Amino acid sequence: MPSIPYCGTPPVPGALAWQLDPLLIGALGLCGAAALWRAPGGARLGAAALGWLVLALALVSPLCNLSVALFSARIGQHMLLSLVAAPLLAFGAWGSAGRPPGLGAAAAGFALALWAWHLPGPYAASFASDTTYWAMHATLFGTALWLWAALWRVAAPRPDAAALAALATAVQMGLLGALLTLAPRPLFLAVHAAGVTAPWGLSPLEDQQLGGLLMWVPGGLLFAALALAGLGLALRRGAAPTPAG
Repeated sequence: MPSIPYCGTPPVPGALAWQLDPLLIGALGLCGAAALWRAPGGARLGAAALGWLVLALALVSPLCNLSVALFSARIGQHMLLSLVAAPLLAFGAWGSAGRPPGLGAAAAGFALALWAWHLPGPYAASFASDTTYWAMHATLFGTALWLWAALWRVAAPRPDAAALAALATAVQMGLLGALLTLAPRPLFLAVHAAGVTAPWGLSPLEDQQLGGLLMWVPGGLLFAALALAGLGLALRRGAAPTPAG
């Protein structure tokens, strides 16, 4: 008998369910307490609180259940975690001054996690096992948090390094999103067959194309904008006159 995914059975319109797993809610509570405790206050405290709220909603809201039916919903969940919750939490709780936590390694780790979990085999495995499902989220969100914390810490002292890491991330996310969008056939039929996407008005290929666009456009544009901002800051500093000695 096929196992039921952590987020439930594929829903139909009007039957979406929240994920109110007590263990998940408890873990989110501990995560929120830790993030708020680390935040120094002011804008950073607000960012940490907002980041935690986005994290919690991405995991417990009906988006979790919808992601069982639609690849695009799963990508949307991943983008909320990686591009909204992670930078807010990193800025609020882990973005203070200190030794940069390995920017190059962080960018490489995030790229590896993103590509690995969007290959058809590992992706399908995350629906067959709760352990694999949480391994996916832990590695994707963990590496995103690592990357954003490194970017926040490096941005001021080394905008050129931050720009290079952001550009590399924009390229790899854009490439993966483009491959998913332009693929001539659906790659995830083992999970998102026509029977589960059709009630939502999408064929499996259209669902995959929408998911690819969600990764390609928001992810690529965000990191490209960061790269341009870092490059602009580096150029302004390079052009600044040297004080007379």
